[in-house]
Amino acid sequence: MTDSSPASAQPGAVTSAIGDQARPACAVLCSAGLDSAVLLAHQAHDGATVLPVYVRVGLAWEDAERATLDGLLASPIFAGTVEPPMVLDLDMRDVYPRTHWAIRGAAPAYDTPDEDVYIVGRNVVLLTKAAIACAYRTIGRIAIGPLAGNPFPDATPEFFAAIGRALSLGLAHGIAVEAPFATWEKSAVIARGLELGVPLERTLSCMSPIEIEGTWRHCGQCSKCRERRDAFAEAGVDDPTVYAAPSPR
Repeated sequence: MTDSSPASAQPGAVTSAIGDQARPACAVLCSAGLDSAVLLAHQAHDGATVLPVYVRVGLAWEDAERATLDGLLASPIFAGTVEPPMVLDLDMRDVYPRTHWAIRGAAPAYDTPDEDVYIVGRNVVLLTKAAIACAYRTIGRIAIGPLAGNPFPDATPEFFAAIGRALSLGLAHGIAVEAPFATWEKSAVIARGLELGVPLERTLSCMSPIEIEGTWRHCGQCSKCRERRDAFAEAGVDDPTVYAAPSPR
């Protein structure tokens, strides 16, 4: 007897079941952060349909990101070319210790260097789950948003090329992992976002967001908030972000 359950189906079978559903040209890993929000608009700029993908792994700030992502995608700039987000789960709380700062929500201090906020295997997890979902929809490109100077081993061109090859082999479906902003500074991403009309004030780049009257705000005290403030200053434009606390500097 043939098992016809979705769990046993091959990607091609699932794609056939989708019928006339339009196939996006690209999936974009999007957390509602500034970089990934601009990346989403950047990928959709030529009119191609783009699928935002959000992967929940059990980190402390994910509820804030999900709420922010819904509000961000309601912006007119994303109408017509950006699909509703695909939300996936791959719980990593059985791997990361309960004492890990990203699980507890104890964000690194304001001037903590990037090297000290590494989450082991972060991009490995995100890309693996997203690629399997993309195989089922016959999407062959995944865009991810690391910037210039990213110090992590899973954010290098060599890594993205290698994991793209491995995923393509393992899924029998071609997957190209692209990082269009890999040589860009954050200030350049801000400039691109303004050029495209991305509502940067609706993005959330914070490791300890605070909910105030139903709206998630940047804490103003973590290293991501410092990075955001510095980038707006370097871009020479006003920072539209509402911070719950002033800079500690």
